[in-house]
Amino acid sequence: MLELRPNCECCDRDLPPAADAMICSFECTFCPDCAASVFGGLCPNCGGELLRRPVRPAGKLAANPPSARRVLGDDARCAERRSLTRRGLAA
Repeated sequence: MLELRPNCECCDRDLPPAADAMICSFECTFCPDCAASVFGGLCPNCGGELLRRPVRPAGKLAANPPSARRVLGDDARCAERRSLTRRGLAA
């Protein structure tokens, strides 16, 4: 079962279960903006393709909740994006 991580590993933007999110086969999770503009559709951790994360049906969330564990990658390209996001300057 997918972990449904709650944030973009690059900019730390919240990604609730129904949000558009991109994942690789290892479930590294990114917002669509970071996936496209920072990483060109490839996961910076494994090099795999980033694809749209499926949406878990609302009726299944109570028994299968999303993860609360926030993950932040250490890719150097993300530090500035995180800073902008925290200041409300990034999409």
